[in-house]
Amino acid sequence: MTGRAGQAPALLVAGTTSDAGKSVVAAGLCRWLARQGVKVAPFKAQNMSLNSVVTPDGAEIGRAQAMQAAAAGIEPSAAMNPVLLKPGGDRTSQVVVRGRPVGEADAVGYRAYRDRLREVAVESLAELRSEYDAVICEGAGSPAEINLRAGDIANMGLARAADLPVLVVGDIDRGGVFASMYGTLALLEPEDQALVAGFVVNKFRGAPELLEPGLEMVRGLTGRPVHGVLPWLDGLWLDVEDSLALSVDRGPAQAPVGGRSLRVAVVRVPRISNFTDIDALTVEPGVDVRFVTGAHELDDADLVVLPGSRA
Repeated sequence: MTGRAGQAPALLVAGTTSDAGKSVVAAGLCRWLARQGVKVAPFKAQNMSLNSVVTPDGAEIGRAQAMQAAAAGIEPSAAMNPVLLKPGGDRTSQVVVRGRPVGEADAVGYRAYRDRLREVAVESLAELRSEYDAVICEGAGSPAEINLRAGDIANMGLARAADLPVLVVGDIDRGGVFASMYGTLALLEPEDQALVAGFVVNKFRGAPELLEPGLEMVRGLTGRPVHGVLPWLDGLWLDVEDSLALSVDRGPAQAPVGGRSLRVAVVRVPRISNFTDIDALTVEPGVDVRFVTGAHELDDADLVVLPGSRA
């Protein structure tokens, strides 16, 4: 990690795709640093998520940053996620700045906010870097979304503005991890490429010796090291912000205290909000919670839950 004069060092954890593991890797780094006695804070400049949390002072931020703050042993704050976009449809989102809603915007209208939001993001990161010993930043989606680069404030736009080294996480469980890591770097502008410090392979299950030739080739092709290979972890149940994680297996229901289990069906609407609210039911003994998409899946349910949505 690097730091400018008078500022704590910071690092940006980017990913080749959504759900590559950015949130978990950032949380792990926060936890590890906290255990070393480092006063560390998480940060995500711009988050698009319907799964949010309210901070002690009443601000609304992405749930992943609240989880990362818990890993760091600190209270979450609005500075940790200064821009939150809450989709209400295919083309519109509510814009939340420093934890407070400021309006609605579509993809085109959002450009009117862009310059100001970039300032807010950079100022919020600088605030954290002045208060903490280190800041672990999380990117959004992929830094190689080149159609959005001009207005980017969450990935390489932030890295360039704050001079951050970038760690790119690739999800090997999805396949194509070498191509996605190499392609991510290749699509970046030379000034952005210079900030990429290396790669991490995530969600690996298999024999490490079979992976090593590929890691060597990536090093040779990109000139960047692969800093680590993280294993697939069953039962890793951390708060997430992306509905892609709804498919994660959270294990069998605990045995009922008495009698039969209670079957709960949660309707998976297209834009489900705060889906982790259902987690409280999944840890109850004898409660079997399932997300469903078809009417026939409701037939044997004892309880049907219609979750909230901004749509």
